[in-house]
Amino acid sequence: MSRSSYRFVVLISVSIALLPYAAAAQQKDSYKLLQTTKAGGAGGFDYVYADTKNRRLYIPRMGTPSRVSVFNLDTLALETEFAEIGGHGVAVDQSYGHAFSSSKPVAMWDAKTLAPIKMIDVQGRPDGLLDDAFNNRIYILSHEAPNVTVIDAKDGTVLGTLDLGGAPEQAVSDGKGHIYVDLEDKASIAVIDAKAMKVTGHYDLAGKGDECTGLAIDVKNNVLFASCRNPQNMVILSAADGRILTTLPIGGGTDGAVFNPATMEAFSSQGDGTLTVVKGNSSTSFEVKQTLKTAPRAKTLTLDTKTNKLFLITADFTPAPPPAPGQKAGRGTMVPDSFAILTVGK
Repeated sequence: MSRSSYRFVVLISVSIALLPYAAAAQQKDSYKLLQTTKAGGAGGFDYVYADTKNRRLYIPRMGTPSRVSVFNLDTLALETEFAEIGGHGVAVDQSYGHAFSSSKPVAMWDAKTLAPIKMIDVQGRPDGLLDDAFNNRIYILSHEAPNVTVIDAKDGTVLGTLDLGGAPEQAVSDGKGHIYVDLEDKASIAVIDAKAMKVTGHYDLAGKGDECTGLAIDVKNNVLFASCRNPQNMVILSAADGRILTTLPIGGGTDGAVFNPATMEAFSSQGDGTLTVVKGNSSTSFEVKQTLKTAPRAKTLTLDTKTNKLFLITADFTPAPPPAPGQKAGRGTMVPDSFAILTVGK
């Protein structure tokens, strides 16, 4: 055997020997469905929210009876439920330690003791909500006018309302005085001056992403991640001027997005049972790092920034009945006690 042939054989042998280690390293760096916790209970659901500081996971349940379920964020054991308070989501202002639900009226309670504080009358049809730590205000989002109701997180006073010109889904803050809201029916992102409580512009996503229902932000690099249903894209754009940096494919039926600054990753959860992980290689370079199989209808998510774990919610449904002539297809009924919390991590 010649010396060159010997080197070739050795290189192949070494490469083959290292394959299991490379696969193990890749597997270690990948996200996995770590746990499925059967929480059960009747009632619909929409958003899930992690209060990292107080180690609680909030899940509003709609229907009769409506309630907000409060779980221990570390064990996922049910701690308590707020009866007759439904809504779609929860947000916590950590400066004052006050929690709010997007119910009607909006409920306000102590995030540490869980003691009720007050009920706040609002108009519209509350859906999502946002805590803006920049000026300690809670933004209640509604598909009906008014699109936004702004509440003082200190005492629950309604400070005013805003017309966004469309149906808001998810909002984020840059922590510097700007709020961004994706408008599901307008293929755009509304920009709000948080101090002046005024809409200052809209970023057009037409052709790149419509029916955008998830929005996340990389505050350090001032980059927005909008997860959209039509086409099924994550539109990545500059928060400063709306310039689109790139678009990446995601799964179908997205309804939420988050960004983890510790890992420089954006996540989009989809109703088709997938979770898309987008990695930021720089402030202008991004790639789909992983598509993880989760569970059908697990389309909303939240991030525990202490453990870097993600939590999604879902349930089983019976087959959808045939649609009536000229009507959209409906969906089946939720299988009793099938509601579950999914934990995703490495």
